[in-house]
Formats: sequence, structure tokens, C-alpha cells
Amino acid sequence: MPVEYVILVNENDQPLGGMEKMEAHEKGALHRAFSVFIFNSEGEMLLQKRADEKYHSPGLWTNTVCSHPRTGEKIHEAAHRRLREEMGFDCDFEEVFSFVYKADVGQGLTEHEFDHVFVGESDKLPVPNPEEVGDFKYADLDWVVQDVKEHPDNYTVWFKIALKEVAEYFESEKKNG
Repeated sequence: MPVEYVILVNENDQPLGGMEKMEAHEKGALHRAFSVFIFNSEGEMLLQKRADEKYHSPGLWTNTVCSHPRTGEKIHEAAHRRLREEMGFDCDFEEVFSFVYKADVGQGLTEHEFDHVFVGESDKLPVPNPEEVGDFKYADLDWVVQDVKEHPDNYTVWFKIALKEVAEYFESEKKNG
């Protein structure tokens, strides 16, 4: 497997250079990332369960796709690339907010990310990549919010952080038609 790099950034998302992905997670270095949340026309969120072989947060439920852009790759292009690579489809989505977080994800690794969050809608059937995705499901947004409260250990750290704002955004979009 080729060595992957992340784009190091400051708190304003200005690039500072690159670092090997594992080293960045071992050192807790702030780097650029993205999270994609796809909803179907029924308003259900497409969740993925991370493959058991993932190097961190294996077997946890999370948003549709999350990853890092490559050097020289625009963030929205990277998000589309990973949606195709992980879930086997592509669709329109837009960036709705970003946030910075730092969290221990086990195995001596720390996620410290400037996370760009995208939201979109699609009824395309996922064809997940088994190296990335252990399972997937569509779930009612209210159910997801409640399940995260009742079973937080079943979900990734970044998903739990972004979920509240994504839920608020999606509800406002439904009201505004």
C-alpha cells in the first residue's frame, strides 16, 4: 500500500506543508479533512460502519464518507473521489460548515482535524468497498441523534461532533423547501 500524506494546516485552514498520515495521527498534528453526509429523498441519513480492518475507529458507525484530500487536490474533488471509492456512487453535495477537533482515537493515535462538512441528497444505491466499509444503512435522523445519545461508543468521534450541526442544517433545509 502506498504511503499516504495529509495536508497540515493552521487553525484558519491555511496549508503548512505535508506529513505522512500515520505520523500526523501519532503526533496529533492538525491536518485538513472532510466529512460527507448523504440523505435520501425520505430524509434518512446514509451511515457507514467502518471496516474492521481500518487502522483506527474500526467497526464504528459514522457519516457516509470521511477522509483527507491529497496534496494539490481541491477539498470538494477529494470528497467526490472518496464517495466513489468508498460507497460506489457520486452525487451533488455542498459544503455547509467546518470545525476543528482533537481527539484520542485509540492505538496511540490522535485525530486533530480541520474538518470540512458536506451535505447532499441521493437515492442511488451504495456499492460499498469492503476494504473501507463493513456495513451501511439508512436511518431516520431523529433515530440517529437518539442512538448516538444512548450508544455513543458505537460512533466515531468526529461524527458525534458534527451530527448536531448537520441535523440543524438538514432540518432548516427541509423547512425552507
